[in-house]
Amino acid sequence: MTAAVLMYRTEHCPYCHRAEALLRARGVTEIEFVRVDVEPARRDEMIERTGRRTVPQIFIGSTHVGGFDDLSALDREGRLAPLLAG
Repeated sequence: MTAAVLMYRTEHCPYCHRAEALLRARGVTEIEFVRVDVEPARRDEMIERTGRRTVPQIFIGSTHVGGFDDLSALDREGRLAPLLAG
């Protein structure tokens, strides 16, 4: 079983698509997407929770991972799989 994954994203963000592809490649089947381009109030929520304005912003369980570069670095360092395992 994998930890819950939440991703703040927009539709036309290439880094959002790359983050999703990486998560799927690591076995994640369920991702909760928050589309900040469709729900602008949720962007304020994202900024408050993360201190960042850019997408994607990814949470695995209660851990704020950051954006695609942060997610990719975790994967390269071998720390993504244990985080996903919960």
